[in-house]
Amino acid sequence: MKLHILDTHFQGMAQVTAVYLLVGSEGPVLVETGPGSTLPAIITALDAHGFRPADIRHVLLTHIHLDHAGAAGWWAQQGAQLYVHHVGAPHLIDPSKLLASATRIYGDKMDTLWGDFLPAPAERVTPLYDGDVVSAGGLTFTALDTPGHAYHHHTYRLRDYRAGEIAFTGDAAGVNLPQVNVVDLPAPPPEFHMETWLATLDRLEAAELTTIYPTHFGPIDDVHGHLVALRGLLIDAVAFVAERQAAGVERDALLAEYVAWNRQRARANHISPSAIDRYEAANPLFMSVDGILRYLRKRGAV
Repeated sequence: MKLHILDTHFQGMAQVTAVYLLVGSEGPVLVETGPGSTLPAIITALDAHGFRPADIRHVLLTHIHLDHAGAAGWWAQQGAQLYVHHVGAPHLIDPSKLLASATRIYGDKMDTLWGDFLPAPAERVTPLYDGDVVSAGGLTFTALDTPGHAYHHHTYRLRDYRAGEIAFTGDAAGVNLPQVNVVDLPAPPPEFHMETWLATLDRLEAAELTTIYPTHFGPIDDVHGHLVALRGLLIDAVAFVAERQAAGVERDALLAEYVAWNRQRARANHISPSAIDRYEAANPLFMSVDGILRYLRKRGAV
């Protein structure tokens, strides 16, 4: 097996959002697609590895958020089979509700950020459940249900006889951009749920993976250290928002404090201003504030 990281160059930034190209004994497989707005960059990157879009017959999606699966319908229309969590599958076939929800958040920035999200033919969508096995390109993947960031989230485990047990974690293992080595928490509405995510981290830890591949961005070999750091940040971020919400801080002021807290944490880890911009492109902080606030309201904590 060969594994290549294709950079989407999302918003013109390098190493923010990845698409993984795996080449097995029976051909290429993609994990994630990136958004429709970055499709030209992925087609160019594929060409550099000797593949055309028609060569891609299998695409695995960790979940259906636009930065991960926005171009999925286009690939399905070219003949690729999509594999996705069973809860997310209907929204690839009819993306109208997903796009309406995203439009409420992003407004007139939808096209610039995400480009086209085309419907996938129903026969090109394979819904997956926990433990399902996908055989594609001569490779065998196992879908692991890993909610918390989103309920419709799978991690794909793959046995690589050279590298050991690896997994493509989407957002279930958070964000960690190259050459920075600082974990970040993507906690968007409406499905962020702390306790569920903590259980997912337990499951990833128990899997004894040698390397994980978050979509944002690239391989992490210190799996245990990364998951410990994400667990601590998850608990701290929820506590930070809960304390200020309980004190009556309004949402916009709370967001400003959350941004300042995150940037202070970044500077303490010697992250450059340009790297901070990349982190905030991969994980817009207003989304996490809104996601945590919604979680707290549903939990009845405030």
